[in-house]
Amino acid sequence: MLVCGFATAITLSLISQVAFAAGLLAPANSDLPPLDIREHHVEVVIEDGYAITTVLQVFDNPHDQDLEAVYSFPVPEKAAVGEFTFWIDGEAVTGEVLEKQRAREIYEEEKQAGRDAALTEQDSYRTFDIAVHPVRARQDATVRLTYIQPVHVDTSIGRYVYPLEDGGVDEERLSFWTYNDAVTESFSFRLIFRSSWPVDEFRLPQHPQAHIVQTAENEWQVELLNETAGSQEDREEGAEPTSGSIVHRLDQDIVVYWRQAQGLPASVELLAYKEDPQGRGTFMMTITPGDDLAPISGGRDWIFVLDYSGSMEGKYASLVEGVGRGLERLNPDDRFRIVLFNNRAREITSGFVAATPENVDHYMEALLSEHPDNGTNLYAGLKRGLDALDADRSSALVLVTDGVANVGYTERRDFLDLLEQHDVRLFTFIMGNSANRPLLEGMAHVSNGFAMNISNGDDIAGKLMEAASKVSHQAFHDIDVRIMGVKTADLTPERIGSLYRGQQLIVFGHYWGSGQARVIVDGRVSGEGRSYSTEFVFPETVTRNPEVERLWAFAKIEDLQNRLDYFGEGADLEQAITDLAVEHGLVTEYTSMIVLQKDRYDALGIKRLNEKRVEKEQLARQQRAVQAVRSNRVDQGQPMYGNQRPSHNNGGGALGPWLVLLLLPLLVRRLVADRSAC
Repeated sequence: MLVCGFATAITLSLISQVAFAAGLLAPANSDLPPLDIREHHVEVVIEDGYAITTVLQVFDNPHDQDLEAVYSFPVPEKAAVGEFTFWIDGEAVTGEVLEKQRAREIYEEEKQAGRDAALTEQDSYRTFDIAVHPVRARQDATVRLTYIQPVHVDTSIGRYVYPLEDGGVDEERLSFWTYNDAVTESFSFRLIFRSSWPVDEFRLPQHPQAHIVQTAENEWQVELLNETAGSQEDREEGAEPTSGSIVHRLDQDIVVYWRQAQGLPASVELLAYKEDPQGRGTFMMTITPGDDLAPISGGRDWIFVLDYSGSMEGKYASLVEGVGRGLERLNPDDRFRIVLFNNRAREITSGFVAATPENVDHYMEALLSEHPDNGTNLYAGLKRGLDALDADRSSALVLVTDGVANVGYTERRDFLDLLEQHDVRLFTFIMGNSANRPLLEGMAHVSNGFAMNISNGDDIAGKLMEAASKVSHQAFHDIDVRIMGVKTADLTPERIGSLYRGQQLIVFGHYWGSGQARVIVDGRVSGEGRSYSTEFVFPETVTRNPEVERLWAFAKIEDLQNRLDYFGEGADLEQAITDLAVEHGLVTEYTSMIVLQKDRYDALGIKRLNEKRVEKEQLARQQRAVQAVRSNRVDQGQPMYGNQRPSHNNGGGALGPWLVLLLLPLLVRRLVADRSAC
């Protein structure tokens, strides 16, 4: 393994200083006095294949006038915001979901009338923004927000991220707002992990001070409490709080890993929710395949497509250093090209060159002489990199960018069309919380590649191993899932695509009735058909996990949004997303969650649908907390796979030198003949 040999280079090339973070926003050059974040408490429960994150915050107004609090934080991966609560006159009031424009209009009207109100909106793929009015003079305001998200285990390693860092790529937003990320009185992060699958170890790479304890046979607790918030230099760079000391800064993602025990079997797990025996149920099926994808081998040409636009300022030199370290480890028979792009694209190598030490040194000097500036013509860079591929050699294209295209072709459809013109697979490593995740994930999906979201708080060497085991092994392509014996519908994702070594497949859907069902998973490996199957029972009634309904709705909304992005504007699709979000109480790009004084809901004709759903979910969580951990595996009697699940100890392959650029988009093209081997 080459991990130890260049882990330092990886860190240098990928971890850039975080300039912006989650926190309270205030208009730049404003005469209004700033507010404080007095308390910030995070409670996470991971159980039954999904995580529930609850964030309780207290905003403090030490001034003599009423003020509005605006808090912003990065959108967590695949997170569905389902609860937003604001304490009004000492009473907790739960928010309701409305169409986005209507919610904003009502909030502004309530604010102008001097009534208490709070609003949670989603700013595209970037942030969730919370507005609270008023925070009374010399008083505080308390809000609570809860979101749920599926938790994936990859190559027997689980991962949870509480995102706080902002990549600083939205220049217009950064020029308008100033950030206050300081917590002045009390901070805590507590994660409860409950699983029937045995776990060997927990790890927080960037928070070694975390208190980790196994509280029961199947239960763990991870805890972070108040801590000193960085050096004096760090404090001078960020916005200062208006009063009190700093106990924590919200400027670093919290990343939690857990490693499952070795030798666990492959499995199929079913989580369902169905109140009425005669009605519709909702299910979440998690398939963890066996380790039956064989290793592959073969040399490549390497094409590096590097972003040196203005948004890469502060990152470019370290990225070039990482490219250089990677080039030094190429095999003698390898070749490389280098393409740069900002407003336009240009190649500095004039075709493929041999990976000799002299060539590497020469082109590294050329790269270091460049200075990032101007916009980001991502399309031009990608197109230039895809030109002149050698049909007689296996090739890999490494795209280094923050994924924020703002010059030339910028629509998702443009990039998908370009990829469809080439025999390519896109392996996307998405760095940070501000990259255009939907664009990069969409590009990976349409090319039958995979996307990996990476935080500055990640264990870099571990992510290298995870990616290496995928690229160095066969993949399971053109996957189709069939369920027979029980009526099912509304399965999501609509198009599964491919699974790479270590990945899980999570399928949501609706079902009617109950009883024995046969589940068949078909696909293709190395051009040959492969099929797996099992049988298990769909329950007549089950009420343990009502959150499954929201998880299904969020997954369905993702499918609809992908279709909307692919085909362009569509009023019907936007309305379908809005209807689903309102019914299931979800904040999306088209819907927001608003909290009002209780009598105002009736006055405005707003039904309390989400309040009822939240009460049902909270009761279920209380009941689960005092119950024993249970197994959701349903294929014990007829295993879908005959072997154990993959891990890094049962064959992961050697690390290729391109992985020095982990966390960044990687586009791999193979010959048609070579491609059939994976």
